[in-house]
Amino acid sequence: MSKELKGRKIVVYPQYIDSTKTRRQGRKISLEDSIRKPSIDEIYEAAKQLGLNPIIDEGRYPKSWWENSGRVFVDKKDTKLNILRMIGRKIKELRR
Repeated sequence: MSKELKGRKIVVYPQYIDSTKTRRQGRKISLEDSIRKPSIDEIYEAAKQLGLNPIIDEGRYPKSWWENSGRVFVDKKDTKLNILRMIGRKIKELRR
């Protein structure tokens, strides 16, 4: 990620909002707000609909570096946890 984006974007790994992961494995939000096995495309679409200007990147989550899960950079318009909750809720809405 370029230096010009640093500070204005946050990274969202699928593990942060995955209900199949424990907190120790990287889940950052409650089970109530998280979703089962979110894809990068779902995270991208949810962030796009929330107006967070998402950018997909091929990075790997450090705690599971052997998995090529990818990541999405989004605008920091709120706290990281609130953004993760909003993305989780939006994906739930899109899956209906």
